[in-house]
Amino acid sequence: MNQALRTLRAVQWSMLASILLYVALGEVVGPSARAVNPATSYLFATMSVAIVGMIFIVRRTLVLRAAEGLVTKPEDILSLNHWRTGYIATYVLCEALALFGLALRLMGSTLQHSLLFYVGGFVLLFLFAPKRPARPSST
Repeated sequence: MNQALRTLRAVQWSMLASILLYVALGEVVGPSARAVNPATSYLFATMSVAIVGMIFIVRRTLVLRAAEGLVTKPEDILSLNHWRTGYIATYVLCEALALFGLALRLMGSTLQHSLLFYVGGFVLLFLFAPKRPARPSST
């Protein structure tokens, strides 16, 4: 469990750093701001909403269920693998949001418009830090 937590934290921090690199890359390489097809912006926004929904589905089906199993049987390798896979899938989906921002910026969108995608991916990635499975507190 400790090794899995260290690995997931390293993946999380690496992906957070990569989002910051996307912002810098978009500003250095991206063209000057120009009109982007509104249909493209709407498509990316719609896909982003779908991805956020997928993040919560992955968390519920993989991470939270596996965490429940790990509370009772911490040595269960299958549950540990599901738990780790769920976190990595969550991080990949968060990273996809930031990549939408980079893609928009490279197509000529403004930084302010792309920033919504960068920040969304960064915040979700930051909020879903790996936590050791624990029994829920009964109140």
